Amino acid sequence: MAGPALETDRNPLRDDELRALDAYWRAANYLSVGQIYLLDNPLLREPLRIEHIKPRLLGHWGTTPGLNFVYAHLNRIIRRRDRNIMYVIGPGHGGPGLLANTWLEGTYTEAYPAVGQDEDGMRRLFREFSFPGGVPSHVAPETPGSIHEGGELGYSLAHAYGAALDNPDLLVACVVGDGEAETGPLATSWHINKFLNPATDGAVLPILHLNGYKIANPTLLARIPHDELDALLRGYGYLPHYVEGGGVEGGGVEGGDIVGAGQVAMHQAMAAAMDSIVDEIDMIQRSARAGETTERPQWPLLVLRTPKGWTGPSEVDGNPVSGTWRAHQVPLAGVRENPDHFHRLESWLRSYRPDELFDERGTPRPELIAQAPVSTRRMGANPHANGGLLTAPLTLPDFQDYGREVDRPGATTSEPTRVLGRWLRDVVRANESKRNFRLFGPDETASNRLDAVYEVTGKQWLGETRETDEHLTPDGRVIEMLSEHVCQGLLEGYLLTGRHGLFSCYEAFIHIVDSMFNQHAKWLKTSHALDWRRPVPSLNYLLTSHVWRQDHNGFSHQDPGFIDHVMNKKAEIIRVYLPPDTNTLLSVADHCLRSRDYVNVVVAGKNATPEWLGMDEAVLHCTRGAGIWEWASSDEGGEPDVVLACAGDAPTLEVLAATSILRERLPELKVRVVNVVDLMRLQPASEHPHGMTDAEFDALFTTDKPVLFAYHGYPWLIHRLTYRRRNHADIHVRGYKEEGTTTTPFDMLVLNDMDRFRLVIDVLDRVPHLGVRTARLRQDMVDTRTRHRAWTRAHGDDLPEVRDWVWQG
Repeated sequence: MAGPALETDRNPLRDDELRALDAYWRAANYLSVGQIYLLDNPLLREPLRIEHIKPRLLGHWGTTPGLNFVYAHLNRIIRRRDRNIMYVIGPGHGGPGLLANTWLEGTYTEAYPAVGQDEDGMRRLFREFSFPGGVPSHVAPETPGSIHEGGELGYSLAHAYGAALDNPDLLVACVVGDGEAETGPLATSWHINKFLNPATDGAVLPILHLNGYKIANPTLLARIPHDELDALLRGYGYLPHYVEGGGVEGGGVEGGDIVGAGQVAMHQAMAAAMDSIVDEIDMIQRSARAGETTERPQWPLLVLRTPKGWTGPSEVDGNPVSGTWRAHQVPLAGVRENPDHFHRLESWLRSYRPDELFDERGTPRPELIAQAPVSTRRMGANPHANGGLLTAPLTLPDFQDYGREVDRPGATTSEPTRVLGRWLRDVVRANESKRNFRLFGPDETASNRLDAVYEVTGKQWLGETRETDEHLTPDGRVIEMLSEHVCQGLLEGYLLTGRHGLFSCYEAFIHIVDSMFNQHAKWLKTSHALDWRRPVPSLNYLLTSHVWRQDHNGFSHQDPGFIDHVMNKKAEIIRVYLPPDTNTLLSVADHCLRSRDYVNVVVAGKNATPEWLGMDEAVLHCTRGAGIWEWASSDEGGEPDVVLACAGDAPTLEVLAATSILRERLPELKVRVVNVVDLMRLQPASEHPHGMTDAEFDALFTTDKPVLFAYHGYPWLIHRLTYRRRNHADIHVRGYKEEGTTTTPFDMLVLNDMDRFRLVIDVLDRVPHLGVRTARLRQDMVDTRTRHRAWTRAHGDDLPEVRDWVWQG
């Protein structure tokens, strides 16, 4: 160990404490190995037989003993200091360790009463692990005390910091695997310490676990010189402490024999390091909360270097295992076929001396149980890890008070997200005392027109400040960092611990978190099936600076495909909203912030947009999710000749402009205008809770009339949502078709054939009875598109008749 700022006892553990702590660790390791291998005979009360072993050996051993070691020592800190500690682990495939520890402390049995703390319960624990109908091999929602899905690496530290925000008494211990440390999101997450406020937030203890190997390769941080690693971590702003040992250079002591001097030294070093670290955290927080310092602190960090597969087989078939990549998954893979592997497994299991750890009933002995904290101090029962238990509803100002007056549809304009920003400003103000609402975004809060929030709060920032800076404060409710991964990771940690938030982002670049969204959606879906997990606030995306108004930034910024990605997930989780104007955006935002256990995707423009609906009409329309705009339609409540449908602000404008042309040039044509604000309404009711029945859909879109649908994103998604509908063959969709450049707003629509003139041509092509008498109108539409192109290339702006168009009704 090196680098502690405070003097601590170098050997803080008495002999009896050492023996008890090590026994707990051995028990966790035994239970972890049993989960990977055993189907029966959980306590080895009889000689091991082949039928006691699982037919398929799944799971990961390599990182597990180190995670168990950390868990045991965190328990000691919790008991001695009555600390409120959460445990987040980045190496997700340490699942057997977390299951073992929660079973030992009793929280697993409380969540799953059938898995009791006895021999039968142990058998069930072993059998369920990575088994059909059981629990995953990684840390997942099924694991008590977890908020971090272990499927993908890179997000643990962001989740941990998100959990610590606004939780001043919480310490989040976060194990970062050395393989995980090679990912981009994790490498960026080291910088979040520049945002953590010791006066108002909790603390995060990063534990960099160096066991040397990934699946088949060495890890980078385990292979650089000590001084280089130390300089790197100090450069990030941390004060590193080091605990190293356990036979790092290969070979292991099977069973972790407490007589071994190396194990004694490791326990003593870890206990000393943890005492020193917690003292430093306490000192930092006391000083900040007393107003004695406002400088950014140098938070402690622990580097734990242990062998991969510690306490497991040192060699198998003549090849070294412990301390090498071969320990990553199942060290003895041939136990059902290879007699030597079989006997080595039994020897390995017995080396933990289970008869000393569990009584005749299979219950952990009292001295083991005494190592675990009690009640909600147990890390598996920490209420922050089941955030719905702590969730307080937001106090939301009445969004209707912020609405725009609409005397006549389309006569006035506003910037939807700017108006939304005023409402969000007052959401921040109304919940300041609760400290349970935050905005996150990658340097785009002002760009996305939400900057009204800066009237009541600033951007949280603990770094250096200069006179030219604006809105930086140690205690802001906005966090901006130019990493979409970090923004989402912080928000996820914040939500899963029971608070509320909003993530605003440019539409094209939200794809950066595609995989993070996957993990969170899967977490929510799985959580729905667990009655002991309480619903948490929804993950809310506001996607703006969208494809149709990225004409200035160009092709690289033009991609609406996140919606398509989101739509792959389970219907009970996903909601997608495309409000066409300011008042509908306000109504949708209010709904999203009130919701639980969803992923809400809201796509809305930040540029000036016509106001179509008054507030009362907007609320009704959003409640319906889709509906006929009677004021724009000419079917007079009867049967239309054609349905013009739209979803999104730009498509809505073009549909209404096309309708206006048709009403003027073909007044006898009966046009129905349908706007869709809730995209899920297009699905059948059997597929999504918001879906329409066939009768509803047929009444809205007809069963035999052409439907021309102008859609915000890629057109094939509308076909995917409606392919079962009776009239699907008559649905023609216009949308983004991967044509873009730096150009004018209307030219973007023309490039993708979603402009008003193209829509009129589509109507002429698809309404059978119009025939040749519309030839002149068709020619005018084609010519206008040609004039448009020439005008934009000559003047750098849209045609005045397009740019200045206003709905006349």
